[in-house]
Amino acid sequence: MSTAQLDQPIRDALERGGRIDITTKGRKTGEPHRIEIVFHNVGGRLYISGMPGFKRSYIANLAADPHFTFHLKDGVSADLAATARIITDEAERRAVLIPIAQSWKRGRRRHHGRVESAVRGDHPTASAG
Repeated sequence: MSTAQLDQPIRDALERGGRIDITTKGRKTGEPHRIEIVFHNVGGRLYISGMPGFKRSYIANLAADPHFTFHLKDGVSADLAATARIITDEAERRAVLIPIAQSWKRGRRRHHGRVESAVRGDHPTASAG
Protein backbone atom coordinates (compact mmCIF):
# COMPACT_ATOMS: atom_id res chain seq x y z
CA MET A 1 0.00 0.00 0.00
CA SER A 2 1.60 3.29 -1.08
CA THR A 3 0.56 6.13 1.21
CA ALA A 4 1.66 8.80 -1.28
CA GLN A 5 -1.45 8.08 -3.36
CA LEU A 6 -3.88 8.35 -0.42
CA ASP A 7 -5.92 11.34 0.78
CA GLN A 8 -4.63 13.20 3.84
CA PRO A 9 -7.37 11.93 6.24
CA ILE A 10 -6.47 8.34 5.29
CA ARG A 11 -2.74 9.00 5.74
CA ASP A 12 -3.48 10.57 9.15
CA ALA A 13 -5.53 7.52 10.22
CA LEU A 14 -2.74 5.18 9.13
CA GLU A 15 -0.24 7.23 11.14
CA ARG A 16 -2.35 6.98 14.34
CA GLY A 17 -3.19 3.30 14.35
CA GLY A 18 -6.39 1.97 15.89
CA ARG A 19 -9.27 -0.41 15.32
CA ILE A 20 -9.90 -1.70 11.82
CA ASP A 21 -11.53 -4.64 10.14
CA ILE A 22 -9.60 -6.94 7.87
CA THR A 23 -11.01 -9.31 5.31
CA THR A 24 -8.96 -12.39 4.55
CA LYS A 25 -9.70 -15.33 2.28
CA GLY A 26 -10.57 -18.45 4.28
CA ARG A 27 -7.82 -21.00 3.79
CA LYS A 28 -10.27 -23.91 3.82
CA THR A 29 -13.43 -22.39 2.34
CA GLY A 30 -12.01 -19.66 0.11
CA GLU A 31 -14.80 -17.44 1.43
CA PRO A 32 -14.15 -13.89 2.68
CA HIS A 33 -13.64 -13.72 6.45
CA ARG A 34 -13.93 -10.31 8.15
CA ILE A 35 -12.77 -9.59 11.70
CA GLU A 36 -12.05 -6.56 13.84
CA ILE A 37 -8.43 -6.13 14.87
CA VAL A 38 -6.01 -3.43 15.97
CA PHE A 39 -3.24 -2.00 13.83
CA HIS A 40 -0.16 -0.09 14.84
CA ASN A 41 2.23 2.22 13.02
CA VAL A 42 5.76 1.46 14.19
CA GLY A 43 8.45 3.45 12.47
CA GLY A 44 6.26 4.16 9.47
CA ARG A 45 5.33 0.49 8.91
CA LEU A 46 1.88 -0.90 9.62
CA TYR A 47 1.37 -3.97 11.79
CA ILE A 48 -1.71 -5.92 12.78
CA SER A 49 -1.66 -8.00 15.91
CA GLY A 50 -3.98 -10.18 17.90
CA MET A 51 -4.11 -10.86 21.62
CA PRO A 52 -2.62 -14.03 23.10
CA GLY A 53 -5.20 -16.68 23.87
CA PHE A 54 -7.74 -15.57 21.27
CA LYS A 55 -8.69 -17.37 18.08
CA ARG A 56 -6.23 -16.51 15.33
CA SER A 57 -7.58 -18.04 12.17
CA TYR A 58 -6.68 -14.82 10.39
CA ILE A 59 -2.98 -15.69 10.75
CA ALA A 60 -3.54 -19.10 9.14
CA ASN A 61 -5.59 -17.41 6.41
CA LEU A 62 -2.81 -14.88 5.76
CA ALA A 63 -0.19 -17.65 5.74
CA ALA A 64 -2.19 -19.37 2.99
CA ASP A 65 -2.87 -16.14 1.05
CA PRO A 66 -1.19 -12.93 2.25
CA HIS A 67 -3.53 -10.62 0.32
CA PHE A 68 -6.27 -8.98 2.38
CA THR A 69 -8.41 -5.87 2.65
CA PHE A 70 -7.57 -3.33 5.35
CA HIS A 71 -10.83 -1.56 6.29
CA LEU A 72 -10.36 1.79 8.03
CA LYS A 73 -13.25 2.87 10.25
CA ASP A 74 -13.90 5.07 13.29
CA GLY A 75 -14.11 8.40 11.51
CA VAL A 76 -12.26 7.60 8.29
CA SER A 77 -13.64 4.94 5.97
CA ALA A 78 -11.50 3.30 3.33
CA ASP A 79 -11.00 -0.21 1.96
CA LEU A 80 -7.33 -0.67 1.16
CA ALA A 81 -5.69 -3.61 -0.58
CA ALA A 82 -2.80 -4.93 1.49
CA THR A 83 -0.33 -7.79 1.67
CA ALA A 84 0.75 -9.36 4.95
CA ARG A 85 4.05 -10.82 5.99
CA ILE A 86 3.90 -12.93 9.14
CA ILE A 87 6.75 -12.05 11.46
CA THR A 88 8.48 -15.13 12.82
CA ASP A 89 12.02 -13.85 13.49
CA GLU A 90 12.40 -13.30 17.25
CA ALA A 91 14.57 -10.17 16.92
CA GLU A 92 12.12 -8.56 14.52
CA ARG A 93 9.17 -9.52 16.73
CA ARG A 94 10.90 -7.91 19.71
CA ALA A 95 11.59 -4.70 17.75
CA VAL A 96 7.91 -4.47 16.80
CA LEU A 97 6.14 -5.81 19.87
CA ILE A 98 7.87 -3.68 22.50
CA PRO A 99 6.55 -0.40 21.00
CA ILE A 100 3.15 -2.05 20.51
CA ALA A 101 3.05 -3.14 24.17
CA GLN A 102 3.98 0.39 25.21
CA SER A 103 1.02 1.69 23.19
CA TRP A 104 -1.27 -0.48 25.35
CA LYS A 105 -0.53 2.03 28.14
CA ARG A 106 0.63 -0.77 30.39
CA GLY A 107 3.75 -0.60 32.47
CA ARG A 108 6.59 -2.21 30.58
CA ARG A 109 8.07 -3.79 33.71
CA ARG A 110 4.69 -5.08 34.87
CA HIS A 111 3.95 -6.78 31.54
CA HIS A 112 7.48 -7.79 30.61
CA GLY A 113 6.51 -11.49 30.75
CA ARG A 114 3.64 -10.95 28.32
CA VAL A 115 5.93 -9.13 25.89
CA GLU A 116 8.52 -11.90 26.16
CA SER A 117 5.80 -14.49 25.58
CA ALA A 118 4.68 -12.54 22.51
CA VAL A 119 8.22 -12.30 21.19
CA ARG A 120 8.55 -16.09 21.45
CA GLY A 121 5.52 -16.46 19.18
CA ASP A 122 2.48 -16.54 21.44
CA HIS A 123 1.21 -13.25 20.01
CA PRO A 124 0.26 -13.27 16.32
CA THR A 125 1.83 -10.37 14.45
CA ALA A 126 1.94 -9.50 10.79
CA SER A 127 3.32 -6.61 8.79
CA ALA A 128 0.73 -5.04 6.52
CA GLY A 129 2.14 -3.48 3.42
